[in-house]
Amino acid sequence: MDRIDKILANHGYTSRRSSDQFLKSHQVTIKNIRVFDPSDKAEPSELLIDDQPIDHPDGIFILINKPAGCVCSHDPSEGALIFDLLPAQWMQRNPVPTTIGRLDKDTTGALLVTDKMDLVHRLISPSQHVSKVYRLTVDKNISDSLIELFKSGTLLLHGEKKPCLPAKLEILDTQNARITLEEGKYHQVKRMFASQGYTVLKLHRERFGEWDVEGLKEGCWRDTKM
Repeated sequence: MDRIDKILANHGYTSRRSSDQFLKSHQVTIKNIRVFDPSDKAEPSELLIDDQPIDHPDGIFILINKPAGCVCSHDPSEGALIFDLLPAQWMQRNPVPTTIGRLDKDTTGALLVTDKMDLVHRLISPSQHVSKVYRLTVDKNISDSLIELFKSGTLLLHGEKKPCLPAKLEILDTQNARITLEEGKYHQVKRMFASQGYTVLKLHRERFGEWDVEGLKEGCWRDTKM
């Protein structure tokens, strides 16, 4: 159980300092009893605010289909933010929601967002073998030799000390492919292909672990579970 002022602040409703005023101007109840003392304690799931339950009382864990042009950052100086597509109140939560891994500005597709920090570490660690599936288009015909090269686990990217883990490459047609990774090095897919003389023209993450964006429109999100 937590103090009411802490619950309200952590879920983005008001600051702890302003919780007194919030309780006066909003009907906050526990089991149909209105609360006025911010030091009272409760479980977040027990609270109703103006007859509505606390928003995501157990934490946020969503899948968003990232559109091109958005960055995985909280810094507005970097341009349009992925978080601009989400409820503004979420950005007042503590901890503030963050992406699980990142996608480049021009890359689209499956992106997980959470304020559960344990999930961030669990899902981005290579030791957990969480697969990420990308569909891509390159600037010239794809050689079959890349299948074995990427599968071998011997490809060392510029500036890296360890080679890439084995990756599965499926060639769909002359310039389109699908690749499955179990790690997330910086710009990894683009760098893997660049090391062999290719330029990735289009990159879309279809799946992150068990979560895929099939049926989810670009820019839209849905709740998901671990």
